[in-house]
Amino acid sequence: MCTYGDNKRYNQFSRLLKEKFGAKVYKITLDAGFSCPNRDGTISQGGCIFCDDGGSFSQAHSNLLSIEQQIEEGIKTLSTRFKAEKFMSYFQAFSNTYKPVNELEKIYNSALNNDKIVGISIGTRPDCVDDEKLSLIAGYKDDYYTWIEYGLQSIHDKTLKKINRGHDFDCFLKAYEKTKEKGINVCVHVILGLWETHDEMMQTAQKLAELKVDGVKIHMLCALENTKLADLYNNGKIAFMSEEDYVNTVCDFLEYLPPQTSIHRLAGNGLKKNLIAPRWLGKKLDCLNKIDREFIKRNSHQGSKYSFTSLQN
Repeated sequence: MCTYGDNKRYNQFSRLLKEKFGAKVYKITLDAGFSCPNRDGTISQGGCIFCDDGGSFSQAHSNLLSIEQQIEEGIKTLSTRFKAEKFMSYFQAFSNTYKPVNELEKIYNSALNNDKIVGISIGTRPDCVDDEKLSLIAGYKDDYYTWIEYGLQSIHDKTLKKINRGHDFDCFLKAYEKTKEKGINVCVHVILGLWETHDEMMQTAQKLAELKVDGVKIHMLCALENTKLADLYNNGKIAFMSEEDYVNTVCDFLEYLPPQTSIHRLAGNGLKKNLIAPRWLGKKLDCLNKIDREFIKRNSHQGSKYSFTSLQN
């Protein structure tokens, strides 16, 4: 049976980093004070229905601290807690290419001004990049392990409209192609539980397999405090996937992805204190263990259906 180390049946990004750098690499999540065109009125008001006031930022750092200070605090905390030695700068909050390129250069450079930083990952939207910005980011890849993380969520335009995403799938495709032309690694974020059928969710997996994306982050749709999604849930207008359904759907999804696609996340969304529903999502380790057990039960692994996917495309 195919395993990827540590008895995992999927290709963990953490394992890839350890093999590449000879030690475990920890991400330092950063908030550089970016906004988003889907929140400031450029596209629409209010943003995606699942996005809270932190813009998917999961740490306690404040953008009142400089990037250099956030890096120092992150290194200190992670070194003390995990004896960490190597780190990646991860721009997580909101859309981290949503400024003029000269400002972006100063921000990114400040996140790399430490000899313990070995990589940079920039989370953004596909409608917030252009050739000039991508050229800037590509300029780091000779010296740092360089990634862009695009929030896609689904390949289905009807779903993107329902969650008020503000762009369509074609926008993502164009950004993805331009990014790959620059030689930048791409991690694609998807959300399961967006009121799609199982087949529709698998179509997203199959399309990502066809594109041979470098990495994937899988999120479970969840309601955080002060979001439109929370209002819908509190008013009884929506429901969420059960943990059992999520575990099975994640395994189904991974079976379609190429074995070489690295998996950056499978569970855990937002700060526990802000999580309204589903409550089971707050127990990340339990969910990951159940995914492991489901793969063992199936005698399956990531990529087990990939050859079939390739033939269909």
